[in-house]
Amino acid sequence: MRLLELDLNKSPRALRARGLLLYTHTMKQRFKLHSKYKPAGDQPSAIKKLVNGIEEKKHFLTLLGATGTGKTFTIANVVEQIQKPTLVIAHNKTLAAQLAGEFQQFFPENAVHYFVSYYDYYQPEAYISATDTFIEKEAMINKEIDRLRHAATQSLLTRDDVLIVASVSAIYGIGNPSEYAKAVISLSVGDRISRAELIRKFISLYFERTNADLEPGKIRATGSFLEVHPANEEFVYRIKIIASRIANIEIINAITREVMEEVNSVVIFPAKHFVTSQEDVNRAIEAIKVELKNRVLELKKAGKELEAQRLLRRTNYDLALIREVGYCNGIENYSRHFDGRLAGEPPHTLLSYFKRFSNSSEYGRDFLTVIDESHVTLPQISGMYAGDLARKNNLVEYGFRLPSARDNRPLRIEEFLEQTEQIIFVSATPGEFEKENGVVIEQIIRPTGLVDPEIIVRPIVGKGGYPGQIKDFIKETEKVVKSGARVLVTTLTKKMAEDLSEFLTEKGIRAEYIHSEIKTFERVEIMRDFRRGEFDVLVGVNLLREGLDLPEVELVAILDADKEGFLRSETSLIQTIGRAARNVSGKVILYADIITKSMKSAINETNRRRKIQNAYNKKHNITPRTIKKEIYDVGEGLALSRDKTIKKLVALDTSVITKKSELKKLIKDKRIDMKEAAKNLDFETAALLRDEIYELELKLKT
Repeated sequence: MRLLELDLNKSPRALRARGLLLYTHTMKQRFKLHSKYKPAGDQPSAIKKLVNGIEEKKHFLTLLGATGTGKTFTIANVVEQIQKPTLVIAHNKTLAAQLAGEFQQFFPENAVHYFVSYYDYYQPEAYISATDTFIEKEAMINKEIDRLRHAATQSLLTRDDVLIVASVSAIYGIGNPSEYAKAVISLSVGDRISRAELIRKFISLYFERTNADLEPGKIRATGSFLEVHPANEEFVYRIKIIASRIANIEIINAITREVMEEVNSVVIFPAKHFVTSQEDVNRAIEAIKVELKNRVLELKKAGKELEAQRLLRRTNYDLALIREVGYCNGIENYSRHFDGRLAGEPPHTLLSYFKRFSNSSEYGRDFLTVIDESHVTLPQISGMYAGDLARKNNLVEYGFRLPSARDNRPLRIEEFLEQTEQIIFVSATPGEFEKENGVVIEQIIRPTGLVDPEIIVRPIVGKGGYPGQIKDFIKETEKVVKSGARVLVTTLTKKMAEDLSEFLTEKGIRAEYIHSEIKTFERVEIMRDFRRGEFDVLVGVNLLREGLDLPEVELVAILDADKEGFLRSETSLIQTIGRAARNVSGKVILYADIITKSMKSAINETNRRRKIQNAYNKKHNITPRTIKKEIYDVGEGLALSRDKTIKKLVALDTSVITKKSELKKLIKDKRIDMKEAAKNLDFETAALLRDEIYELELKLKT
């Protein structure tokens, strides 16, 4: 057994030659796209221009893709042609999971990963000076997402055909990749080592010892066997040690305990991303002491005796814990000292792991970054640093944290842009930054021949026989519903959405509302029922813009369209109009008493696209057709999985189970279902099953 240091300048092929394989199967080195479709419409032209731009080392490229033109498929083709590791960033976990699923279908032979924040719940520490209230940090980690994060970073260190779909978690600190790679453990049959020594080695890499069920990042010793559940895998390594030698290594199913394979050697990475040698710990402690001394003097000089004493007491307590157990609550606030970074230097992030692919001395030159829905995602990335800094400044000012806590932070936007050498912005409505700083490549033509919807403007206020927006909307809705299609309508507020839904129901129109206070799973259920036709009108506020694929929608109505603002900006209007672009009969009604600047821009842009699309269809003799899409793609799989779980609970009254063997079998079955749900990125169902397992385990102990 030996601790190995990976040379991050060596190629994956060289690492494989040294036996440093994380996986036991043969690893593919090139992206290979699998799809029954071929690029069509504007896609071939867009793919060619994007590839040429990347080869010409353009820093920024923008794919202005109209809704329904297959932007994700275009990006997949670009990735296959350029053969570079790729980071795709989305603005929320749900969209990231959707994209990860699509890319996994396009690249089944390659390493496609999902990297988002691993917190089910997170309350950062904060101080509210107005009420003298200090809020302790609270967090609940989702172990399955943590496992997927490890799988992502370990793939980046062991192979070159990696595509990671991430949220803005990609710009937050996760530890130094060099230190992470140094701590790799390689085990081979015949290695001389005692069981006790091997246990100590794993504990030094932050594995936890347990006598209960194994989970990622834990080890269990029974007799001559040591079982290790790697932080990134769903299986367990069972290592048999006889006479201080490794006799054999088996890969076993973590739940069924069946032997899957016997191997001669394995490579195991640390259980946590933050890995620090004892030498670095000692150095960090001394640096923290120096900073503490200087900061206490500074506070006292400013007459802040209370803050000085608070900081002294709190930091010394943390230092004592770090010396004794190697950890303290909020240890990430000392990350700059553990990393050996200078004040103000950016933290190590997921981008630091992509640096591993650089063939030059420049940072991150050889990987591609794709910013999906850039008009939302880029401002989100830009705003993370300022929000974090405001909270940290308050903690530092009142003596809860040292000034170095400010360096435990997300990247600044300029740091992000510098470290991501080449970026493709993807959006139907690119922002000013994308338009002004990069080459804009349009993808307007849809493979289906569908054109952007017709836009009609009607008054809000009723007069001269015209009934006004609500009555007119009801009249139009009744026509659409009679034809068997669906209707989307947007309001300005949540209350308006709820009231309109109730009013429509009273008028005999089946309607439901959706807004930000509706839980994630309920939103998915509502979308599924909407597509199935269990109701006909979906009323919303802002959730009807990005990422909704609803080909059944024939009418989109925007109430109070002339109320200029975020919800009625040019970008919001174009995104909402796009919801009717997947149906050959799609149309949009804007209810407004005046034509605002945003309305005019959105109407002109939509008409421009319609002109291009109609000309293309006429030239190529194309008859538009409505998109046919399985309901599963809007969440049926998630709902069916949840329904299956609920049915199991109804069918089985656990209160009548008295035999422990029956309870254990039920727990085992639920673990299998939980793993399957997580594997499909269905974390809602996985979380439900996890809670059920917890309750059953409590029952087992009684």
